[in-house]
Amino acid sequence: MSDFTTYIPVLLALVLALTLVTNIIVQVLKSLLCGLIPTNLLAFLVAVVVTVGTGFGVWSYYRFTITGWMIAALIALCFVVAFAAMFGYDKLVQLVEQAGWLKDGGGGHD
Repeated sequence: MSDFTTYIPVLLALVLALTLVTNIIVQVLKSLLCGLIPTNLLAFLVAVVVTVGTGFGVWSYYRFTITGWMIAALIALCFVVAFAAMFGYDKLVQLVEQAGWLKDGGGGHD
């Protein structure tokens, strides 16, 4: 059980990092594409590319054997990162607005 608890913080940090990278890329591409592709689809595609690219980068760096459960875990991680990228930012902004931390569009200080 101790091995499992050691990997949980690493997994959460990995999801956070991949989600942040995905959000940054989506924001840049969204401004460049000017509404040609729906934002949720763009976020999903970017999440898949970033997550799979990171997975293959780690596999090529450490040179370990790829097994079936690793591929299944990478696919599941793609969906987790895409879900967090699509809904995490929107929910965070909604939480900040509901809490009243942003007033007058968030432009000035009191």
